[in-house]
Amino acid sequence: MIERYTRPEMGKVWEDEFKFSTWLKIEILACEARVEMGEIPKEDLEIIKDKASFNVERILEIENTTKHDVIAFLTNVAESIGPVSRHIHYGMTSSDILDTTLAYQMKIAGELLLTDLEKLKDVLKRRAMENKKTICIGRSHGIHAEPTSMGLKFLLWYEECKRNIFRLKNSIKTISVGQISGAVGTFDHLSPKIEEYVCEKMGLLPANVTTQVIQRDRHAEFLTTLAIIGASLEKIAVEIRHLQRTEVLEAEEYFSAGQKGSSAMPHKRNPIISERITGLARLLRGNAIASLENVALWHERDISHSSVERVIIPDSCIILDYILDLVINLVDRLILYPENMLKNLDITRGLIFSQKVLLKLTEKNITRENAYRIVQTAAMDVWKDESKNLKDELLKSKEITNKITKEEIEEIFAKDSMLKNIDYIFERSLKSE
Repeated sequence: MIERYTRPEMGKVWEDEFKFSTWLKIEILACEARVEMGEIPKEDLEIIKDKASFNVERILEIENTTKHDVIAFLTNVAESIGPVSRHIHYGMTSSDILDTTLAYQMKIAGELLLTDLEKLKDVLKRRAMENKKTICIGRSHGIHAEPTSMGLKFLLWYEECKRNIFRLKNSIKTISVGQISGAVGTFDHLSPKIEEYVCEKMGLLPANVTTQVIQRDRHAEFLTTLAIIGASLEKIAVEIRHLQRTEVLEAEEYFSAGQKGSSAMPHKRNPIISERITGLARLLRGNAIASLENVALWHERDISHSSVERVIIPDSCIILDYILDLVINLVDRLILYPENMLKNLDITRGLIFSQKVLLKLTEKNITRENAYRIVQTAAMDVWKDESKNLKDELLKSKEITNKITKEEIEEIFAKDSMLKNIDYIFERSLKSE
C-alpha cells in the first residue's frame, strides 16, 4: 500500500532491476581491476562489457531450482557472455556482491531522504517566521501553562530537523562502505586492490575489517536514525492532532474540496494525515529494533540477518520517504486559527499569569513560600468558580494590594509583553544554521 504513494526515485532503488544492475556493475568493475593488474586479457573484458546482461524473470526461474539468488544471477549472466564468464566473481563470495550493493542502495536512499529533510527544514523555517509573534497558550501535561508563540513551535521542529539532517549524514557515511574480500574477509583469493578499485568507482569506502559480511552495527545505525527521524515527524503530527481537537481548534489539516471525513457523520474533518504519520512511525521503530537484533551473528557470519533486511531496509526507506512527503505538505498547508488561540488564552481567566504575580511579590520582599501561598490561594478560588478571574481576586486581596499597586497588577496581565524574548530565540536558532 505504501509503495503506491512513494515517489518513483525511492521505489526504483529497491526494485530487482536496480539490484541486479548493481550486482553486474560490481562484477564488471572487479574484472576491470583485474585487467589493470594483468590477470585478465583486455579483450576478454571487452567481451564481458559488450555481452553481459541479465533477465529478472530468468534469474527468478533459475533461483527456483538453485535456491540461491547470487548463483542464479551468475548463471544467467554466464548465459549471455559465454566462456569468458569464468572471470566473473573470481575469488569473491556472495556477500561481497550483496553487501556492497546494499550499501550502495542505502547510500542513494539516504541521499534522497536528505533532500526531503532539507525541503521540510525550509518549510518549517518559513512557517516559523510567518508566525513568530502569533501568541498561543503553552501547555504542560496538557494543561494551560504560560503563553508562547505558534512560530516557536515551528522553530522547535526546525531545530530538530537540523539535528536529524546531521544524524542522517553521519549514518550515510557509516553505511557507505563496501567489501570485496572473499569468503571470510581475508582476501585469500583476490587482491585488496580489487576492493579499493570497486569501492572507489561505486562512491564507497572499503570497510577496514570485515568477515564474510559488512558488520551490521552500521545498518543498525542507519535504521535507528530513520526511526529517530520518524519519531520527530510523529511529534509534529501528535501536536497537530491535539491542536485540531474541536474544543481547541488552533490548527487544522488542510481539508480539500470533495474530501469526506466520515461515512456516518457529514460534519467531520479529521486529522487523518497526522494519524497516518503517527502509525507509520511505529513501523520505523519496530524495524530499528529488528536491525539491532541483526548485529550479533555467529562467528564470521550466519544468514539470520538476510531475510530480515530484505524487509526492514527497503520498507524503512520507503516508509520514511512517504512520511516526509506527507509532513512537508501537512506543514506547508496547515491552517492556523489565531483568533482561537487568543480565545483559548483567556479560558483560565488569568491563571496563566500566576508566575508573574509570584515573582512580583518576591520583588516586594515577600518570601517565595509566602508569595506562592498567596497566589495559589487566589488561583484555586478561580479554578473552583467560573465567575471569577485571577486579576479581580488579586485586587480584592489586601495581602496583594498592600504590596503591589493596581497599576503593577494591570501591567502583569498585559498581553503585549508576553513574547519579549522571542526575537532572541529566533536569532539564536537561525544563526546556528
